[in-house]
Amino acid sequence: MEYTSGAASWQKAMRRAIAAFLPRRPRQRRPGWSIGVPLIAAAAGLLFTTSATTADGTALREDRRPELTQLIEDRRERVESSELRAARLRAEVEDRTAALADTDGPISAERSRARASEQAAGFTALTGPGVAVELNDAPGRSDGSLPKGATNDDLVVHQGDVQAVVNALWAGGAEAMSIMNVRVLSTSAVRCVGNTLLLHGRVYSPPFKIVAIGDPATLQRALAESQGVQVFKQAVDHWQLGYTETVSTVTVPAFEDSTALRSATVPR
Repeated sequence: MEYTSGAASWQKAMRRAIAAFLPRRPRQRRPGWSIGVPLIAAAAGLLFTTSATTADGTALREDRRPELTQLIEDRRERVESSELRAARLRAEVEDRTAALADTDGPISAERSRARASEQAAGFTALTGPGVAVELNDAPGRSDGSLPKGATNDDLVVHQGDVQAVVNALWAGGAEAMSIMNVRVLSTSAVRCVGNTLLLHGRVYSPPFKIVAIGDPATLQRALAESQGVQVFKQAVDHWQLGYTETVSTVTVPAFEDSTALRSATVPR
């Protein structure tokens, strides 16, 4: 313990006594941001390092559409090459089967039975009276603007529009049909990707042409009575999409894609 004496010691004692009765100020705490700043700086440094490593000298936000376009083109070429090879193999199988049928009675009988069903199955080209329907997007404006009240979806042909025409023609008794000069069967699926049509693994751009063989009057009546076609014609009047019907002698090509089925049932 320290003992003091003199005036100076009394002054110190008085100050201590007075200070004892005064309220003490709370100890100042370090503000939260003073702790958060180093953490934020560390996270930012980690982010910059990760971005630099990922970019590897390239621009992370670079437009990749050219790469996607090239990828689609490469895949399209591969599909075409595979289709040509498949066609050659099918021809080779047909030639060998025909040669074997000359000396094998059961094989010859099965080939005759199969040929009798080729037309009904869509494996032969057909020509006859029919209707051709063409659907097209609305023409674009020179300044790139949209008509008042319209969206981009209002100005293009959609999957449902193509399906409406196809279903109406089938309902009208179409004997054979093609889309973009590709034979379609009951197993064919019509899908749209953006404003392009995907059919049997190939992509087509508008205008989309659907051709059907059958009684022209009946086919046109079925189109006129189709609710989906009526809706599209309203869009034609409102947004200037394209729709034409032509009656003439038409040709529908044979089905040339794979005939493999994943499942089937025998009709009763």
